Amino acid sequence: MATDQLRSACVRSDAEIALIANRMRRDEIEMLASAGSGHPGGSLSATDIMATLFFSGALGYDPADPENPARDRFVLSKGHAAPVLYATLAQIGYLPHEELVTLRKLGSRLQGHPDCHLCPGVEVCSGSLGQGLSIACGMAMGLALDAARDGSELQRVFVLTGDGELQEGQNWEAAMFAGHRKIDNLIAIVDSNNLQIDGHVSDVCAVQPLDEKFRAFGWNVIVLENGHDIPAIRAALEEAVATQGAPCAIICPTIKGKGVSFMEDQANWHGMAPNAEEAARALEEIDAAAEALAAVAKEA
Repeated sequence: MATDQLRSACVRSDAEIALIANRMRRDEIEMLASAGSGHPGGSLSATDIMATLFFSGALGYDPADPENPARDRFVLSKGHAAPVLYATLAQIGYLPHEELVTLRKLGSRLQGHPDCHLCPGVEVCSGSLGQGLSIACGMAMGLALDAARDGSELQRVFVLTGDGELQEGQNWEAAMFAGHRKIDNLIAIVDSNNLQIDGHVSDVCAVQPLDEKFRAFGWNVIVLENGHDIPAIRAALEEAVATQGAPCAIICPTIKGKGVSFMEDQANWHGMAPNAEEAARALEEIDAAAEALAAVAKEA
């Protein structure tokens, strides 16, 4: 199956994507509670982005074959948000749903940071932050060279970063290189939740204005008002994939811990798993949201 066919096979409506994101949030809380450790805040903030990316048709993949050479590539640079990636892979069908609760357990494929040698659908081992954009640059350029040589279809590379990890200088070397080489099959998505383990990014070491910085290196930049607005994320992805002659960055302002009221915009939930009581409260909120979303989907 060609890449464009893979992309079109993955399309869901906005209402369906919202329900998928809700199920992913439930999975994230359950796996983190079972593990007793992990990172809920940055996983929950990126959930709407991930659900839209994988189910809007922007990114092409084969649910029956994670190694299909016609697939687009996805790099999770903020590797500590592994729960949102595992929840996504379970929705695709690369992981059995019941395996999710083995997160961080001895012998599990689902390590605290994704391991491409163990887990299907994981393109890159992402441990130390700040390396994903460089890796995605190399992947995208390699795919472009292959397509030019063979006259074959060009695959895209999407990379999800956090705003905190953009404090790492390696990212800006990659941004400079990608802009200089006009790597237009590279799309960076920034989960800009303004929180890291030590507090607000703007207090620890401010990275804004991110849009101006990417533009200075020759990138096309799309800035959303709300990084949880699924139609807006879809529209941004459509614009990004249509961009020619430059890489594209999508800046998504998000809320860390989104979807669980007592976790939202709280730095202590960066890397602390919920206990049984907290997980029950979180799941109650997520299930209530699911009922409202199901009603909207029924009317659509």
